Amino acid sequence: MPLARATHLTRRGLLAAGGALGLGAALAACGDDQGKDSGTGAKGGKSGPWSFKDDRGTTVKLDKVPANIVAFTGVGAALYDYGIQVKGVFGPTRTTAGKPDVQAGDMDISKVTVLGNAWGQFSIEKYASLAPDVLITTMFDDAGTLWYVPEESKKKIAQLAPGVGISVYDRRLTQPLQRMWDLAKSLGADMKAAKATDAKKRFEAAAARLRAAAKAKPGLKVMAGSASDQLFYVSGTNLSVDLEYFKALGVNFVEPPESAKKQGGGWYESLSWENVDKYRADIIMMDDRSSAIQPADITKATWKKLPAVKAGQVIPRSPEPILSYDKCVPLLTRLAEALEKAEKVG
Repeated sequence: MPLARATHLTRRGLLAAGGALGLGAALAACGDDQGKDSGTGAKGGKSGPWSFKDDRGTTVKLDKVPANIVAFTGVGAALYDYGIQVKGVFGPTRTTAGKPDVQAGDMDISKVTVLGNAWGQFSIEKYASLAPDVLITTMFDDAGTLWYVPEESKKKIAQLAPGVGISVYDRRLTQPLQRMWDLAKSLGADMKAAKATDAKKRFEAAAARLRAAAKAKPGLKVMAGSASDQLFYVSGTNLSVDLEYFKALGVNFVEPPESAKKQGGGWYESLSWENVDKYRADIIMMDDRSSAIQPADITKATWKKLPAVKAGQVIPRSPEPILSYDKCVPLLTRLAEALEKAEKVG
């Protein structure tokens, strides 16, 4: 996983060491069916056969459309935007102040069971009590590792319900957005509802605006960063769904060499705060997750001396975007606005 997950990457061996989740006897047979809604689903108030082919190529088949859904927090937030309420979540859900984490989106977190709020936390007892029909999360590698499902307990978790993985690894944002759309539809969401269709149109308009802004100012350099107490992480565009998409729209990014990203699993380069000025940037996008230090809280003198910081050309970035069109519109809009307003300072 990119950026501020450095400590997490170490604990999971950069996510590359973990294999695909062992689905065990609880998982229905795999087949060649594409992700689809085989019954009328929740929107019709009926039950019927359900199947969905995830991004591991695994087809989960159930006798009825899942009702008891447990998901990674960001996935639950995306499904919520499409009218699907999950029963339980795992991953960053509440801040230390008790407020919804940025990855919880618009979900009412008081109405979901939180199985774990941090890396490595996943209450199997709570999970079992929900009688889950399916577990849904993202994947940040090509080995099929289900994000935030602890390696040491993944077999026990898999025995309780089949898992569905949506990949956000080495592809552009539009692909997992469509996959989440397909998944929500299969679960009974009304994808013809104005809320869904309008959000998709707004996303397309925002993408066009960003493309135009990037074309108008091709000389502006954008750096994607993330802050921890000891290190500053500079992400390359390769592997990250948001940055790959922004680059495809014409945004000019700082690109650390592959050799420099080796310790970050190919995601990012780690810099000491003394070397935070290694790259020239006109705009800095900073990791907005609760695991990262936010720009207002960075006290390092070297940070404050950066031209983009002095010019006020620092904006948030969501390395783990909520995969609904509604939540991705601001990601495009704020970068477009930054490019439109920014001056060359790097």
